[in-house]
Amino acid sequence: MRDALVAAAFQLFLERGYEQTTVDDIVALAGVGRRSFFRYFPSKEDVVFPDHERCLADMTAFLNSASDQGDPIERVCDAARLVLRMYAENPTFSVQRYRLTKQVPGLRAYELSVVWRYERALAAHLRARFSGRRDGSLRADVIAAAVVAAHNNALRSWLRSAGKGEAEVEVDQALRHVRRIFGADDPDGASQEPADGEDVVVVISRRGAPMWRVVQEIESAWAGD
Repeated sequence: MRDALVAAAFQLFLERGYEQTTVDDIVALAGVGRRSFFRYFPSKEDVVFPDHERCLADMTAFLNSASDQGDPIERVCDAARLVLRMYAENPTFSVQRYRLTKQVPGLRAYELSVVWRYERALAAHLRARFSGRRDGSLRADVIAAAVVAAHNNALRSWLRSAGKGEAEVEVDQALRHVRRIFGADDPDGASQEPADGEDVVVVISRRGAPMWRVVQEIESAWAGD
């Protein structure tokens, strides 16, 4: 039933447009009642992102199962790969959603709120692991934002290519930047200088800006937009 509703919704979105499609249109095509739709999706926006709640739950469980001895940065990078796997499982659907989201500002805002929840899950794990450091909370938030920015930069590059190529390779390359930059920190939090030839991105943002906006600025700078 859930899959049938998603399939009906995207068929109509592609044929009529997102704004022109109503919940009544979706349930009529799927052959179910409105009650069935809202049993699975609280709103029309949610049918565009049917898999994020499950993925967020999987990510949280994955992070909670980590040992205290493992590398926390490697762990959050592995957690980000769970999101990539969700997209890569169905490239056609993922590309369609990406294109639709670009066209509808409300969906873009919804997507940013989802990204923020992933980032908070990563940051919460890192905060617990860095609790003994004087800069633990700051370090956790910055690394979580960097992981999300690196993952999303590579993911969107793959989506812009219509799902061609190996998404895993692009994301792994992006996440290596995060591990190289933050994994080189000494116990007191003093970072080593970047090696010759490495690119360094500096983003200046106003104080109090929401974290999703900072991540967006990092992604734009990294992509050279």
